[in-house]
Amino acid sequence: MIELIRTNDTVIISFVEALLRDAGIGSFTADENMSVLDGSIGILPRRIMIDADDADEARQLLTDAGIEHEIRRK
Repeated sequence: MIELIRTNDTVIISFVEALLRDAGIGSFTADENMSVLDGSIGILPRRIMIDADDADEARQLLTDAGIEHEIRRK
């Protein structure tokens, strides 16, 4: 798996999860429960992980959605 995005913006996380789900791209949100450690103030970023084979399609999907600035570069 590779990291597609890393952010502590929960709206972006939800949006990307929905985009990937609708496109049939499997994903895993890592560090989702880290808010226990940071006291729920959102300082620890969450990461959306995808299969490396889906990387090009997922990056294009985020670019088409206008959030290409969120994509983690290789």
